[in-house]
Amino acid sequence: MALFYEEYYKEIKDDAGNILRIETTVGDDFNFAYDVVDRFAKNEPEKLAMLHRTADGVENRFSFSDLSRLSNKAANMLTRLGIKKGQPVMLLLKRRYEFWISILAIHKIGAVAVPTSHMVSAKDIRERIKTAGISAVICVANGGIKEKVCEAINGLAMEGLDTITITVGESGNVADCYKYNADNAINSADRREKIYDYWTEMEKSPEFFARKKTSVTDHMLYYFTSGTSGSPKAVIQDFSYPLAHIYTAKNWHGITEGDLHLTVADSGWAKSAWGKLYGQMFMGAAILVYDYEQFYAADLLHLLEKEKVNTFCAPPTIYKYLVLEDLEKYNLEHLRCATTAGEPMPIEVAQKFESMTDISIREGFGQTETALLICTPVGGGAKTGTLGKASPLYEILLVDEDDKPVAAGEEGEIVLKVPENGRLIGVFKGYLGDDNLYKEVFRDGLYHTRDKAILDNDGYYCFMGRNDDVIKSSGYRIGPSEVEDVLMQHPAVFECAVTGYPSKRRGTVVKASVILKSGYTASEQMANELKEYVKERVAIYKYPRMISFPDSLPRTANGKISRAKIRKLDEKALAY
Repeated sequence: MALFYEEYYKEIKDDAGNILRIETTVGDDFNFAYDVVDRFAKNEPEKLAMLHRTADGVENRFSFSDLSRLSNKAANMLTRLGIKKGQPVMLLLKRRYEFWISILAIHKIGAVAVPTSHMVSAKDIRERIKTAGISAVICVANGGIKEKVCEAINGLAMEGLDTITITVGESGNVADCYKYNADNAINSADRREKIYDYWTEMEKSPEFFARKKTSVTDHMLYYFTSGTSGSPKAVIQDFSYPLAHIYTAKNWHGITEGDLHLTVADSGWAKSAWGKLYGQMFMGAAILVYDYEQFYAADLLHLLEKEKVNTFCAPPTIYKYLVLEDLEKYNLEHLRCATTAGEPMPIEVAQKFESMTDISIREGFGQTETALLICTPVGGGAKTGTLGKASPLYEILLVDEDDKPVAAGEEGEIVLKVPENGRLIGVFKGYLGDDNLYKEVFRDGLYHTRDKAILDNDGYYCFMGRNDDVIKSSGYRIGPSEVEDVLMQHPAVFECAVTGYPSKRRGTVVKASVILKSGYTASEQMANELKEYVKERVAIYKYPRMISFPDSLPRTANGKISRAKIRKLDEKALAY
């Protein structure tokens, strides 16, 4: 039976079966929550949509009917609490199943979901609330997250922001959410004076939610992404975005109907949109959500075996730990495909995994601003040391500094050519509140990714790194200026530069090169003090694991500190 994703997505192939291009069709009012999840709920109500497993073995199974009903209740809850179409709602839910219920509810209302990592600081949360005008924060109550949210929100009402907090506690569960107690809408004055419990409020909400009118061009998602200067920017995706991930799921993950897919990613990152929601459900597959606090490779392997996972995606860091285990102890006969993205995959790790499982790890590349751009597709033939080939959704070029195409074998910037209709499915619609930056990356009919690659004669891309200085560490993107800004607040720091330093475990770690003020002495104690200082003020993955105290910092001809020269010096030192 043909799946209805084919109503939106068509592959045009040559006689050999190669995809030449992909045509997407989307109606003016397309809404993933209604047109995919609710449609499956109507046609195949018992079809498994999500299997949620905690590290201690607690299991919750959600059919499409369950997700449809519960997202209706959540939509009614949020509406009753005053959330309207177009208003942003921040989600700080780690890997709890409430994330999926909530984001579908937000889609149904026509509000804007703002998935956020639980690792951000109170300052990060506050800046995001102000930048996006967040109306509500739905967060887990434990792990200090609720406290960070309360600290961030404190005082914002004085600035005209009316942000409510809804917490998901340890006591709430699906079974609590089946009765309806009528309640009146809550006025804004009362909203600010309490923290709402998610499942208590869900109990008051009916299971029917009438479809709201939304436009495919409405804002659907804001993802904050790091840059090399200034605060993180909010990337805007509209309601057409999910269609781009049909290719992600079908041709990269290799998903077929009825599969169980596991992507290892926190719900606060765009990788969850790639691998834990849109494309997978479009394909009629179920997602496995592994909810853990501390990662243990053996536990993940037991899960792959027990749940008979068919397709798997994780950052290279995860694979580095997996291959340290005795994989022959685990029955992975149901595992068919393995993929990775977020940072370069070490060749030796990929080769070891394949030798132990007979499965090649196929790489992929994209950005928070985009869907999957380059990958080794299923059945496409992996080529060692490359990302793969361009997605047929896009026309991808490599260009020099003058936007002129470079020859095969030459390094160039990865750019997307904007088609005549101006529509790049799955590519962001702007940076919230920063039109100048958007115009800077979209110019002369090209979208500039600021990432570099080399294209070989067979059409395979080899990733070379960033045009700018964004650090990729364990799958996270870190803007060096964010860390530098914090370091410069320490009384001992005169100037500093933050760069990525090669690491066998993490791919890259954050390194700070620090010049101290007169009267302060470089020492291990000072380095540890600076590390702790930054750790207390930024997300945990951003603090510098390495701190050096050079006599001076290298500079460009214009007198600016050159991070590129620092990286080259580090690479040269490592070579010896």
